Amino acid sequence: MTWPVGLSSGVPGSVSASIDELGGRSVVLVRIDPGQRRGALDAEAGANLAAAAEAALDVRLPLVGVMASSGADVNDGIPALHGWGRAARAFARCSGVVPILVAVTGPTLSGPALLLSMADVVVMTATASAYVVGPAAVSSFTGEDVTPEALGGVGVHAHQTGVAAAVTDDEASAMEMLAAVLAHLPDHCDAEAPHWPTADPVERPTPEAGALLPPTSTGSYDVLEVVRSVVDEGEVLELWAAWAPNLVTALATVGGRPVGTVANQPLALAGSIDIAASQKGARFVGLCDAFNLPLVTLVDTSGFFPGKDREWRGMIRHGAQLVGAYARASVPRVCVVLRKAYGGAYIVMDSKTMGNDICLAWPSAEMAVMGARQAAEILHRGDDVEARAVREAEYAATLLNPWTAAERGYVDAVIDPADTRRAVGAALEVLRSKRERLPNRSHDNLPL
Repeated sequence: MTWPVGLSSGVPGSVSASIDELGGRSVVLVRIDPGQRRGALDAEAGANLAAAAEAALDVRLPLVGVMASSGADVNDGIPALHGWGRAARAFARCSGVVPILVAVTGPTLSGPALLLSMADVVVMTATASAYVVGPAAVSSFTGEDVTPEALGGVGVHAHQTGVAAAVTDDEASAMEMLAAVLAHLPDHCDAEAPHWPTADPVERPTPEAGALLPPTSTGSYDVLEVVRSVVDEGEVLELWAAWAPNLVTALATVGGRPVGTVANQPLALAGSIDIAASQKGARFVGLCDAFNLPLVTLVDTSGFFPGKDREWRGMIRHGAQLVGAYARASVPRVCVVLRKAYGGAYIVMDSKTMGNDICLAWPSAEMAVMGARQAAEILHRGDDVEARAVREAEYAATLLNPWTAAERGYVDAVIDPADTRRAVGAALEVLRSKRERLPNRSHDNLPL
């Protein structure tokens, strides 16, 4: 392959770049070497980072980074900052055009740490850390002594911030994880993801999916097992598993075609949506939409998680992130309502009026503004306990089912759980040629 202008390999300094292979795919690989002044970025190193990103954009290949950096080189002064700024701009231009995948293999500070949030998927090794302002500055400003691990270790970024989509033991396993992610993605936004060979027939029945539901609507089960029953070979690649576990986001294939799956997880917060889940879902939906992966959404949510703390932290603004991600998504979208689908959370989870292409529901689906008990307590709060119980039963019988929604066109079909894989596969096949004409504008201005 002819190397793009400006891309150099083996140059002296902390940053090198080349066209390499990852999982049998050609990529632009850029590496920050912590052995060179702890990976400090001078102006030339920043220029090399930018050149790698610009080359990935020019030749339409994924950009893969291996990073460990102490930040801007103090000895280089202000040019070092401008070098990093040029790299950040180049990363931003790549975003949504080519996949940006990063492995963090050691401490990554300041500007380079901010680059992590500009990547599509970040994998951190067990000894890695990342933060914008280090422990010494934190102590100086706040008087609080904190270790690098407590400030920005892998536990922090896997569970609390969502920076790390996964944590692995070492660099080799991190690159294996990134290769597995890349196997589900195309080289660029104008291509389709590679087809996977599979011997798993799309018509395979899935009786085990329905059997997972507990006998009561308040019982818990692992929705990831439902996902596994639907996708090829039961294989899923879950991303951000430790962050916002009340929402599952995973890559998989159906009929050999890569898809993104989003599912409420009843094992955590009863599958309700909080700030972190909304951010996580929006990030994943945006990733799939950017790189032409159909979305399969499995719904079982009692609503948005209530609480003063969450409202004060911006539930309105952050909840709208998931709304906007689904509303702007133009890839094929198939939704299956498994059980609870209440209130605004039901609408947010890729409902028909959000632009969903095909909405399916199990007979166990409960689609309503709220649960029967809550509705009876509001609508019949003046009645005695026995009268409210009667009204609750009436509400459940007449409104907590998928048939009312199906009559109004909000559900396309009520299916047997055993037919879920067949129905999803057929829907994706019908939608294979889907194309949407996007609005003529620079970008929307929905909340970040």
